[in-house]
Amino acid sequence: MSLRLVIRLAEQRLYGYDSTPQGVERVVCDYPVSSAALGAGQLMKSFKTPLGKHEIKEKIGHDCPVNTVFRTRQTTGMIWSPEWSAMYPETDWILTRILWLSGCEPGKNQGGDVDTHGRYIYIHGTSEEDLLGMPVSHGCIRMGNQAIIELFNRVEVGTPVDILE
Repeated sequence: MSLRLVIRLAEQRLYGYDSTPQGVERVVCDYPVSSAALGAGQLMKSFKTPLGKHEIKEKIGHDCPVNTVFRTRQTTGMIWSPEWSAMYPETDWILTRILWLSGCEPGKNQGGDVDTHGRYIYIHGTSEEDLLGMPVSHGCIRMGNQAIIELFNRVEVGTPVDILE
């Protein structure tokens, strides 16, 4: 099954759509997410969530344990625990799986100082699952850790992702 993902920032939700043989789209998955605390925006170093048409460029973390900690898209060999959040309260933990996005619209979210891939914008697991549904990230789309595993297993590189206000 081929999915199309739609992230609606106003709702703080991610929806997955597929099409019936008759071409009718239907929602097949629906998850709460957290987008950027600073809102929507395209610019490099803005800490905002980019809008527009994207695709999944890379899938990172296949078969990693839940709460695996990633740094620069590499596993650290560590598993996050609540004590770590208390010790490092300002850390935006990237956990469990990473779906690295790439913009598809030159000048809007692709190329130059608006390049989503170059901004390292991901859909990833979070240590702050209690904040899902609220815009609190540094630009990425955060998901619950079980949810990101489910989504990771359903999508492929090249899956379209629309990020809408």
